[in-house]
Amino acid sequence: MMTQPPIYRRAVFRLSARTLNQLPPDCGWEVAFAGRSNAGKSSALNVITGQKSLARTSKTPGRTQMINLFDLDTERRLVDLPGYGFAKVPEAVRREWGRATERYLTHRRCLRGLILLMDVRHPLTDLDLQLLDWCELRLLPSHTLLTKVDKLSRGKAGAVLQKLQNRYARSYRCATAQSFSALDGRGTEAAWSVLNDWFQLAEMPPLDRHSG
Repeated sequence: MMTQPPIYRRAVFRLSARTLNQLPPDCGWEVAFAGRSNAGKSSALNVITGQKSLARTSKTPGRTQMINLFDLDTERRLVDLPGYGFAKVPEAVRREWGRATERYLTHRRCLRGLILLMDVRHPLTDLDLQLLDWCELRLLPSHTLLTKVDKLSRGKAGAVLQKLQNRYARSYRCATAQSFSALDGRGTEAAWSVLNDWFQLAEMPPLDRHSG
């Protein structure tokens, strides 16, 4: 069993931004998390980092209304993008979220990959496909976490995953997918493995050299 890489537990909130010019300098490594407002994005971030309240969780969809950054070390960051879909906000605000997300995904050079959260019961909405298309345009790797798989039998959840993987094989060269549950931790190790690759952690010196 893979133990949690210490770097994720060290995640700390850095800032919230409404526009790209409020973000830190475009250097280092960033991995972004995006998904429909009720897909469990905040819960996934908390499980992956081993912190119960790093990202806000709420029964009210759409709490993430800004681009939130979390530092892992001086060069690596997790980025929580605004949720989309069910948020009860004015249409003008929704459009601005969409513009900010598109600009971030298409122009941020230090972005190494996108973690896309989809409820296993409602995968591949039009907005999910739009994010996948943006990633394909710049050949940016994306990795889908099919969340809430604890809500279905393993057979049904596995069938949804297989169908999604087949779709990606046909249409999205840069996309991969896995099952995930924030409730029972299923898929957490696989998610760490993807993040480790994108952050090039295998090439890092031992983390204790940088602690302190």
